[in-house]
Amino acid sequence: MRDLPMATFSLDREGPARDRPGRLSELLGDPDTRVLELSGDRARTKGEALALRAPRPGDLEQLTLHLGSHDGTEYVAVCRPCPEEEGTEASREEQLEEAPFASLRRAASGLSELDVALFTTALGLANWHHRHPRCPRCGNPTEVAAAGWVRRCPHDGSEHYPRTDPAVIMAVTDAQDRLLLARNVNWPEGRFSVLAGFVEPGETFAGAVAREVAEETGVQVADVEFVADQPWPFPASLMIGCAARATTSEITPQPEEIAEARWFTREEFLSDVAAGRVLTAGRMSIAARLIERWLGRRLDRLG
Repeated sequence: MRDLPMATFSLDREGPARDRPGRLSELLGDPDTRVLELSGDRARTKGEALALRAPRPGDLEQLTLHLGSHDGTEYVAVCRPCPEEEGTEASREEQLEEAPFASLRRAASGLSELDVALFTTALGLANWHHRHPRCPRCGNPTEVAAAGWVRRCPHDGSEHYPRTDPAVIMAVTDAQDRLLLARNVNWPEGRFSVLAGFVEPGETFAGAVAREVAEETGVQVADVEFVADQPWPFPASLMIGCAARATTSEITPQPEEIAEARWFTREEFLSDVAAGRVLTAGRMSIAARLIERWLGRRLDRLG
């Protein structure tokens, strides 16, 4: 899965430099630093690229995050609430100049690998800051530190770090090489995908795969293998893509989560997609790539 979005490019995150006093002021004082503007969950774009800009006065008045560097260029995100959250009636474009803003879900497939890495890192960090403004130990407001990679409590001195929630997502096949797909109770008719769920404390990835498949469908699995992983900042997950072999075939959907689940042959899957009975996931997600790995064809090229 070499072309898996959000999983193909690594920034130099410059971890050791984060604690340098005045690091963000230093970066924003350099006109060569490139700034990504984030408004809520959207970034300013121009065509199929992020509309990065030079630093401006007042940037440090917003939540500011050092994303890292690449080929000698430093990148910083300046994050502000979207206009709707500020209680204004003006549109996002009117509030934030003329350039359009796009969500990561909408823009990722057209962006360069560098732009996707910048957007993913910025969104994941911004989501964490937005959801964790107070100290979990004493409840007091925390302060941003380490160029945006730490929140520090001035009351008890504790430090808190960005959270990532690991989740497994798995392509389960049986002895006939049929693929197990399911429809969540909150999804529209026809929307099927592979199973997924969060890793619980004390679990391995393989253990989480086996538990989630059994809980959601009653199917038992073995031979769990790692396939690929993908950051998924909606709001803060890391998707661990796996394959597993089913040792049982009877399906008993978990009524609170699964509306229906089925075994598909390749012929059945292609027929149902062609007839509109099955809706496929977008190729930005690892779910689609796991299905493609089994199917042997790209989902966006099915006729």
